[in-house]
Formats: sequence, C-alpha cells, structure tokens
Amino acid sequence: MFASSTRNIPAVRAVPRHLAIIMDGNGRWAKQRFLPRVAGHKQGVETVRRVVGACIERGIEYLTLFAFSSENWRRPSEEVSFLMNLFVTALEREVGRLHGNGVRLRVVGDLAAFEPRLIDLIRRGENLTADNRKLTLTVAANYGGRWDLIQAFNGLALAYPEKAGNYTENDLQPFLAMSYAPEPDLFIRTGGEQRISNFLLWQLAYCELFFTDRFWPDFDAALLEEAIASYRRRERRFGRTSEQLPAAPDAVLPAPTLSTDA
Repeated sequence: MFASSTRNIPAVRAVPRHLAIIMDGNGRWAKQRFLPRVAGHKQGVETVRRVVGACIERGIEYLTLFAFSSENWRRPSEEVSFLMNLFVTALEREVGRLHGNGVRLRVVGDLAAFEPRLIDLIRRGENLTADNRKLTLTVAANYGGRWDLIQAFNGLALAYPEKAGNYTENDLQPFLAMSYAPEPDLFIRTGGEQRISNFLLWQLAYCELFFTDRFWPDFDAALLEEAIASYRRRERRFGRTSEQLPAAPDAVLPAPTLSTDA
C-alpha cells in the first residue's frame, strides 16, 4: 500500500513518478478549425498515444487521464454516444500496442453505466496487460472524486463495521479506486480552465498543479517539458519549512522528444 502524503513525506524526484492530466479543450480545438466537436476528440486520442510514449521515455511510472467524468453525461446525447463509441474503438486498436510497449492498463470509475461490450473490452485489456510494469496507464471513465470517496467509505464500512467511528486514512486507502498507485506528483490541465473538476479529490492533496491555455490536441513535447520544468522548480515541503528540505534533489533527467510508437 502506498503512503499518504499527509501522514508521510514522499520521496521527491526530478521527474514525477505519477502524472495526472485533465485532457480539456478537444471540442474548442475543433470549433476553432470549423470542424465538428467529435473531430477534436479523435485528435485527442492521437495526443494520448504520443504522451504515453513520452512518459515511458522519461521514466514516469504512472499516467492517469481523465477521459469522461460523472458529470459529462450532461453533454448532448450525440456527443456522449460518440465518446462511448470512440472509447470502444480506442480499446480495440490500442490495447495490443500498449501491451507490446509494456504498459499496464487500468480503468477506474463507475463502469456499471457502460454497455456490456465496452465493459468486456475494458476487462480484456486490463487482464492482458496486468503483468506489465513499464508504465501504468489509468483511464478515469465515468469517474468523479466524490463518487470515489463515497464508494470507498461504503466499502470500508461494510468490511469493518466494528471500527465505525475510529476509521483512519490507512483504513480507507485500500478501498479507493486507485489504491494501486501512489498519489500524483504533478497535475496538468489543458484548455485554459484552472480547476480540478471533481478529479482525484483525495489523491491531489499535495500534488503540484500546472495549467495551460493550450488545447489537448495541441499538447506537445515542448509543453510537456515546460510542465515538468515547472514541477522541478517547486519546493515540495509537505508541511515543512524551506530550511528542512534536502540540500540537493535527484539528478535531472534529459528531456526526450515525444514518441509516437506507444
């Protein structure tokens, strides 16, 4: 079980161990080009492929992408239907590529709302890639931070009713949807909005935040490097003073270009 940043001091690395991203701006990217919104979502899948490759090259161990929130059902039904079909297509086309590159796929969220075919593809992809360790790619789909906390508390209460009134962080952590991953070190949101939008509410407690106006389909190597460079400049104190920090961080790794083969 990974340690909590509010109870322990995580090791600070030059490159984030866990990167979390809200991939925002697909529809607006398409609108700027007089294209239908769905064209932006298609292009966004291509960006995901490149960023997965970049994370592997940089030694990032966990990448978590917010693909579809529990609030996104409020979008026009035609767009929601397209996104579900795009998810199916992406799983059919990309899981083999991910497996070949040593990527473990996980999907977190309330999957009960999805069609059986989509759920089956998710489970097949997770099972195929379960033993891969080069990168853990988590796709948050029909996910919300409040949903995560509620389902975790419910699971904890059912498992240990005798401890009611005395639960601790360590008791709750195994029931969170991403209990298999350390807390994110760096959070990136594209598209100009500066909020976390009900994403990983528990896990982002001590995460460094980076916001950019660039739309997700335009996310590139230079912007990824800018975000990581910003992360390296942060003082990750975790409640301590600057004087208590170690004298020197880990060696800075070189910044490779984005790959297209993951």
